[in-house]
Amino acid sequence: MKIPQKLLDYLKKNKVKHEMIEHKTVYTAYDTSQTLKTKLGNVVKGLLIKADKEFQLVLLTADKMLDLKKLAKFLKVKKVEIVPEKLMPKIFKGKPGVFHAFASLYKLPVVVEKGVLKLKEAVFPSASFNQSLRMRVKDFLNLEKPRVGIFGVLKKIKKAKKKK
Repeated sequence: MKIPQKLLDYLKKNKVKHEMIEHKTVYTAYDTSQTLKTKLGNVVKGLLIKADKEFQLVLLTADKMLDLKKLAKFLKVKKVEIVPEKLMPKIFKGKPGVFHAFASLYKLPVVVEKGVLKLKEAVFPSASFNQSLRMRVKDFLNLEKPRVGIFGVLKKIKKAKKKK
């Protein structure tokens, strides 16, 4: 499954330098990180949320979990919920769980967790299970003009115990 031509045309039209990275088929940002042998904190993951009645795309580094209460407070809404994968094809017009980070192409607002801004460049979702996009975070921000807030919580990754 290739990166949509519409996305590639959008990046070209806006003169955004990017690198297409081919990799084995992956379904999560964690798997992308492992496959590309890069830190979780350098991979951006996207979550489709519904804030009251409005769909929005939330982006945060893969080493963080979304805190729904903090996000609701930031967005000044009563209820925030993660949209189930089965509903995504209606919104993204594709396969469940496959979308890219460029919410303006979906006519959706985009919200970015502040931790993403600490990165010079990152790996972004590209609406493909076997290709990702690496680009400068500054270029992404200039292109998408997202709202930026603090609503991520670092994941606690359990390490396997060593046998004695």
